[in-house]
Amino acid sequence: MKELVEYIVKHLVENKDAVSVSIEEGEDETIVRVNVADEDMGRVIGKGGKVASSIRTIVKSLAGKNKRKTFVKFGE
Repeated sequence: MKELVEYIVKHLVENKDAVSVSIEEGEDETIVRVNVADEDMGRVIGKGGKVASSIRTIVKSLAGKNKRKTFVKFGE
């Protein structure tokens, strides 16, 4: 999952070296944290959050097999 999110985000941004994706596993949830350069944040979020929503949909469909709650958080 981490590799897929990293692949998608790196193809959206200009500063590919600033992309970092980390996964935090809890008892019943998983949090995927995506950090990019400040100037690329708009590209990852998209107009009206459509790109971010699409990334979240992809991640949730992958996580659905494991029946875990999964959240994607951008830039924190």
